[in-house]
Amino acid sequence: MDPHKQFCHNKGCRAYGRKGEGHVLIHSQKERRYRCKRCGRTFTETKGTALYRIHKPKWLVIAVLTLLAYGCPVQAIVAAFGLEERTVARWQREAGFQCRLLHEHLVEAGRVLLLQVQADEIRVKAVGAIYWLASALEVRSRLWLGGVVSAHRDRELIRGLLWRVRACGSVEKVLLVTATGSQATPARP
Repeated sequence: MDPHKQFCHNKGCRAYGRKGEGHVLIHSQKERRYRCKRCGRTFTETKGTALYRIHKPKWLVIAVLTLLAYGCPVQAIVAAFGLEERTVARWQREAGFQCRLLHEHLVEAGRVLLLQVQADEIRVKAVGAIYWLASALEVRSRLWLGGVVSAHRDRELIRGLLWRVRACGSVEKVLLVTATGSQATPARP
């Protein structure tokens, strides 16, 4: 346990989000809890992570999330590890939320050099519905910049994706923007 790598998770505390300033102490080694000197609140080592309040071994959660990331069906994971389907879905949802926060913090902080951006959309069939996923990446670094999901392939889908790309970094000059076959761009005669 290293208190210098932790920060206070109390949003009302003056030390919220600040690491390595000496205001976080070890509260209980056995329970792996820390305490903030400024506000007095205690929190666990896993607070603010996908492993928070999970009462299974860490290796199991990581193994399940790795299998999900590589496309393994949930039913196969349930059969292999003897878990509930809802448990696997909750772990996937929590890990996805953490990945989204990390992406927003690292990639959408406006520090990416956007030399060439390529965007595309995919039509996805779901049970009883059709969705559109628009995503963009920076070509030279192959960094995924973000994606937007919508029930309609329209101007709002493209605009939402452009806002996400714009949040990733500054665009010095725009040379070419094309969109084909969407309702957002009128067809030429």
